[in-house]
Amino acid sequence: MQCRIELIFVPVTDVDRAIAFYVDTLGFTLDIQARVDENTRFVQVTPPTSACSIAFGEGITDMTPGTQHSIQAVIPDAAAAHRELLERGVAASDVEKLAWGSFTTFADPDGNTWTLQELPPPGSYEQAAQA
Repeated sequence: MQCRIELIFVPVTDVDRAIAFYVDTLGFTLDIQARVDENTRFVQVTPPTSACSIAFGEGITDMTPGTQHSIQAVIPDAAAAHRELLERGVAASDVEKLAWGSFTTFADPDGNTWTLQELPPPGSYEQAAQA
């Protein structure tokens, strides 16, 4: 089976505030914004260089805003990502270095959390696990 994850839903309370955060603050691309009907509004944004987008809006998910705590993205440099988040005014955790990568986290205005992972060099985790 071939499978590509291309869209993850993020529950938010205020769609315009979410657009401002993801597009204006983080620099994601606004792909689609559509009012489907009076109860449904759909927004799709994509992080730079990502093959996977996120969607949020009104009437598109039953998840409670602020409960999406499982978004993880791979980045080339955790320290650089951490600095960029701080420069953009986003509170980010200190970089944590573990055998399986270096990590920094942040939350959107609703409390949905993101983990950014810098992968370790190929083969280094297996070597560390055997030591």
